[in-house]
Amino acid sequence: MAGPTAVAEPAQARAAHEGILRRQSARESAARTYARALPIVPVRARGLTIEGADGRRYLDCLSGAGTLALGHNHPVVLEAIRKVLDSGAPLHVLDLATPVKDAFITELFRTLPGGLADHARVQFCGPAGTDAVEAAFKLVRAATGRNGILAFAGAYHGMTSGALEASGDAFDVRVARLPYPQDYRCPFGVGGPHGAELAARWTQSLLDDPKSGVPLPAGMILEPVQGEGGVLPAPDEWMRRMRRITADRSVPLIADEVQTGVGRTGAFWAVEHSGITPDVMVLSKAIGGSLPLAVVVYRDDLDVWEPGAHAGTFRGNQLAMAAGTATMAYVRENDLTARAATLGARMLQQLRSLAREFPVIGDVRGRGLMIGIELVEAEGEGVGERAEGEGPAGPLGTAGFGSSGGASASVVPGTIPSPRPASPELAAAVQQECLRRGLIVELGGRHASVIRLLPPLTITDEQTTAVLDRLADAVAAVAGSHGPAGERQRQRRRRNRGEGMG
Repeated sequence: MAGPTAVAEPAQARAAHEGILRRQSARESAARTYARALPIVPVRARGLTIEGADGRRYLDCLSGAGTLALGHNHPVVLEAIRKVLDSGAPLHVLDLATPVKDAFITELFRTLPGGLADHARVQFCGPAGTDAVEAAFKLVRAATGRNGILAFAGAYHGMTSGALEASGDAFDVRVARLPYPQDYRCPFGVGGPHGAELAARWTQSLLDDPKSGVPLPAGMILEPVQGEGGVLPAPDEWMRRMRRITADRSVPLIADEVQTGVGRTGAFWAVEHSGITPDVMVLSKAIGGSLPLAVVVYRDDLDVWEPGAHAGTFRGNQLAMAAGTATMAYVRENDLTARAATLGARMLQQLRSLAREFPVIGDVRGRGLMIGIELVEAEGEGVGERAEGEGPAGPLGTAGFGSSGGASASVVPGTIPSPRPASPELAAAVQQECLRRGLIVELGGRHASVIRLLPPLTITDEQTTAVLDRLADAVAAVAGSHGPAGERQRQRRRRNRGEGMG
């Protein structure tokens, strides 16, 4: 597949590009992340496309870590921002009421899951998703008079102290950690409906056993799809079980929809796939239309806060509210949720075909336009040749614990072979090969071995084909450098280029 579109690249532009990167390395903290793996200097962007200071163009499937539901600089977002700027309205208003805020809340409530919108309150927080998580913890602790929080292995809820305690890579925590169901690397070694059932029973036992060491908590927080944890869609029936378990014990259920919200998974909010109504939702990223904004939405009977119990200087971002209103309305009016569901299913199907070609792909999973490809250690000649009808993890069997739509295919309990070890090295190599071809992707997962695709909901069919072709070429290049089996697959792909991915 051809690389990024070549444009005029004068020596001056190249020098400016390299100079900016050099100064960033010298002046910014060692904590920077994306900049290390993606040494580009964006200067222009529109939709799926970014142009760097050196003149190279890229297809952006990172989308601001899922922030850009409509891609870069969508016309409706720019128009909404300009309208506020041209109106002379104040840009900083703390938590005062404004027409812009009123329109945002109206549109937000129009999209909320049934059973919540009619009895909801909204709290504007600091501008990041982690601020909404902290506010949600404070809320349920105040409402219940209890302190503990239930969270799940592999979770990611932000970078502040409380949010980190509830995240999967935390240590020295005061949060009880529960198993999150998954098929490919099931914590119980079975996967599918049986693995999800065991995860649910574990949760119920922990809450009901007086000697478990876990007192009744203030709340449970979960992601309907674990993003940073490796793109793991929760089975719908398991989600319904978590809702029943918490409701029966008067434990508020907090849904973290920071990354899954506003249509990304093929429903406006990912909890809608299972039909549940959480007590609390934490929202950020796409609801700001590319600008910083975070809110907590919760049942009105939890609203026990005194005035000033939770505040923040930058909770009234008028430009973000305007951009968010435009984004949510555009997604709703143009049914981009259905588009995400249909296109995501098509991409998963084609990526699973790719997995049959290359044994370094251990699993392909996702929901809507939230997709993960897990890279595993390669084996020798001939290993990984899968029979027609077999998925990346083994022979296909039952769907996961109540079908979860785009979730990875699972197998009959007891037939799952042990997955090969995760390979962060191969995943990083694929990411770099993608970048060479003009494709920006993110890494995630427990071992940073999962290639994550988060394209905007506005991606076209033609762009989708280009993304899949560049990704396939990147995988082929990496597989070809890891043994004769990979090279054989790469040569076969070259011979069959006419069939393609599209």
